[in-house]
Amino acid sequence: MTRAIVLHPNDNVATLIDEAAKGVSAELRGERTGAVELRADIPYGHKCAVIALSSGDDILKYGQVIGRATADIAIGDHVHTHNVEALRARGDR
Repeated sequence: MTRAIVLHPNDNVATLIDEAAKGVSAELRGERTGAVELRADIPYGHKCAVIALSSGDDILKYGQVIGRATADIAIGDHVHTHNVEALRARGDR
């Protein structure tokens, strides 16, 4: 089974610790248990959503805001630059 780790109880994303294909169930480990069905192929080390997010919601990893959703994100979606705006070290804000 594909594994994904949640690093903080408040996180809304998990980090894949195995390469995963669309439709596979990822077992959540760490600060959250259960499983999410992945809605896309997701490379090792990338994130998937563990709750549904709306455009404009903060993306939480390590219990910290790491970005902002630029589109609605469903549970199991790949969370990456195509649907997240980075908020750190931008220099324009």
